[in-house]
Amino acid sequence: MATIEVFTRSIYLLGGELMKQAKAATGSEASKESGLARFGLALADWSERWFPDALVFALLGIVIVFIVGLLIGESPYKLAIQGGKGFWTLIPFTMQMAMIIVGGYVVASAPAVYWVIQRLAAIPSTPRGAIAFVALFSMLTSLVSWGFSLIFSGLLVRELVRRIEGIDYRAIGAAAYLGLGSIWALGLSSSAALLMATKGSIPPALLNISGLIPLTQTIFLWESIITALILVVVSILVAYWSAPSPEHARTVDAYDAKFDPINLQLEERSKPGEWLEYSPLLTVLVCLLLFAYLVDVFLTDPKGPLAALDLNTYNLIFISVGMLLHWRPKRFLRAVGQSIPATGGVLIQFPFYAVIFGMITGTGISHWLANVFVSITTQSTYPLLVAFYSGVLGLFIPSGGGKWVIEAPYVLQAANELKVHLGWVVQIYNAAEALPNLINPFWMLPLLGLLNVKARDLVGYSVLQLLIHTPIVFFLCWLFAQWIPYVPPIK
Repeated sequence: MATIEVFTRSIYLLGGELMKQAKAATGSEASKESGLARFGLALADWSERWFPDALVFALLGIVIVFIVGLLIGESPYKLAIQGGKGFWTLIPFTMQMAMIIVGGYVVASAPAVYWVIQRLAAIPSTPRGAIAFVALFSMLTSLVSWGFSLIFSGLLVRELVRRIEGIDYRAIGAAAYLGLGSIWALGLSSSAALLMATKGSIPPALLNISGLIPLTQTIFLWESIITALILVVVSILVAYWSAPSPEHARTVDAYDAKFDPINLQLEERSKPGEWLEYSPLLTVLVCLLLFAYLVDVFLTDPKGPLAALDLNTYNLIFISVGMLLHWRPKRFLRAVGQSIPATGGVLIQFPFYAVIFGMITGTGISHWLANVFVSITTQSTYPLLVAFYSGVLGLFIPSGGGKWVIEAPYVLQAANELKVHLGWVVQIYNAAEALPNLINPFWMLPLLGLLNVKARDLVGYSVLQLLIHTPIVFFLCWLFAQWIPYVPPIK
């Protein structure tokens, strides 16, 4: 009881401090914005001051798992050895995640796609309509690729704020991030679902527990599609009705961000050796070869076209389409170079997630965690535990794929013991894992750079979406789990 009282008092004091910050941060505008928006901005400000870089959380996770291992009787030597062995086990998956970012960027920044963005920006005519419009396309594009969604939505925002006066820059920026904070993991860019459908990417220790889980058992379940549709509708309505009027809006001018149309022209060729860099000849020939291969993959897979869509195929499609859309190797390489900075966090953090994975699966920690999960839940309540646990852990490990590799061994082992549909457990994870993205700035970085803002400028409206999404997601995860029958692992 004493522990609970201390915890409750700590939360109360933190809430009071945040509300004080909210009042101080808004100043004379306190009467113009809702208390919830002020609280969200204060939370973002507090997070920027006190939350360390995401890498620190990965390193802290290693220490915590090591301590847990010691407490349950594992030897420090075994924990260290298994963690070290795991460091390189996720290299293929790490490269695949980085390529998702690269592929999404090169497609979104291609001249043809930018032309589409400009045409779309001419459709809305009011500030609220523009914000709802961005929210819609942010979510729809995230179903195809979360990397593409961030760049596409960011460029759409830049076009809209140039054309329509009175748009609240914070609200429309948060709307551009909605895809990654709501339904991205329920679509084709789901790192967890694609991993479980790619046999070569599943670590052997996990494959023994889960088997192969095809996309037909995850993102293409009708229950998953219904969940995504509900979240899309709710998100658009919240984005529309929470946007302030033009009189109370903080527009792009308040941020000293002026956006001109993107210059997609290449500089003139100056050297004979650059001829092939400016010629589309090699692009066309290579893309024809790659498209022929992709067609063959989809037509010849014995389990059908959907089973052929894994991480490797998915990334190859985006890289090939991006190369063709840029037409010339010179422009394609420039787009690739611009996308690389956004991959840094993935490249350095995933190996440390692999250390955590190694300690969990290479010792008795995985079995111990699975037993804990089984002992405190039933088949009916297990979906709620997975949703809660995945959402909370997502605050500290902001990576859908990296975090899934850590959770999957004991989460799926417990699901097997409780006879809960493995594919739906993956989707429960996907739906709940997206929630902390609404307040965690890690994946905002490409969008923040495009819009020239800080995370705290957007998180106020993201918190509003989070508070509304959370009960809906938890209820749907629990409801649909009640009637999807259990299917044993496919080895």
